[in-house]
Amino acid sequence: MTFELTRRYFLGATVAVSMALGLPAFAQDKPTLKFSAVFSEQDIRAEMTKSFAEAIKDNFTLEPFYGGTLFKQGTELVALQRGNLQMGNIAPQDISNQIPEWSVLTSAYLFRDAAHVTAFFNSETGAQFKKMAEDQLGVHILGPTYFGARQVGLKSDKKISTPADMAGIKLRMPGGDAWQFLGTALGANPTPMAYAEVYTGLQTGAIDGQDNPLPNVKNMKFYEVMSQVVLTSHLIGYDLLTISSKVWNDMTPVQQTAFQAAADKAMAWSQEQHLAQEKALMDEFKAAGLKIYEPDVAAFRKFAQEKYLASELAKSWPKGILETVAGL
Repeated sequence: MTFELTRRYFLGATVAVSMALGLPAFAQDKPTLKFSAVFSEQDIRAEMTKSFAEAIKDNFTLEPFYGGTLFKQGTELVALQRGNLQMGNIAPQDISNQIPEWSVLTSAYLFRDAAHVTAFFNSETGAQFKKMAEDQLGVHILGPTYFGARQVGLKSDKKISTPADMAGIKLRMPGGDAWQFLGTALGANPTPMAYAEVYTGLQTGAIDGQDNPLPNVKNMKFYEVMSQVVLTSHLIGYDLLTISSKVWNDMTPVQQTAFQAAADKAMAWSQEQHLAQEKALMDEFKAAGLKIYEPDVAAFRKFAQEKYLASELAKSWPKGILETVAGL
């Protein structure tokens, strides 16, 4: 009896101390966070995820699933909302499917570069957009994961100078209205296709081209079935490192601060790696026999922006948002 009393007292005291420190009471009670992403395990962001997992391992076990093996592209957000997933690398286009105001953040030529994206999400306006996601979707956004400027890659050798040259080209775009409209805003015929099917689609001629940042083209070996890259730089590619609001709110303030710091460090490292790789891949693709064309970017920008402003999407955009983002 004395032993049992002492043992109960000891366990209770341990739990109390652990709670006070914001730590899990026992190692076996450490929560497991399932993380889903469409990018492959060879992607720089997979290394980012591993370093993040290492940084939070004292409090959480991160269980990553790459290549859309747990949830397919575009379904991760719903899985988070239903409680079937704890963390995900979510495309802003998927958020815009449920929050129309978010479509502005998916529009062509909005952001100048990776630093501009980061500045936006760290700004007061960015905080308002993150709060929309928190309040309406039940997800907490840790920050943007940059993965490169999106460029057009084509199987054909037709030289592209202006949007008019894109007429009739079957350009693979992910599913969803925001993605499909982006293809239209480039002057192409957008064709929905899963990311994992793009290589075969190019190889068989089911599609004429795809748009992805150069690191993705390298990782997925799309360059093997392409003849050229058109440097449209039409979209600064980023996804959002996201966690279920329920999981986030269950953390102590100390845990939240440490968790955010670990995410910030991992995302900053990933961004630096992507920027360096983008520069190196230009020479690598040229050496592999691909032609690299620089189109009339001003013509593409003008065409795309006019398409967006005349679209139904723009009707949901907050007043003055374009000027606000441009001024950051």
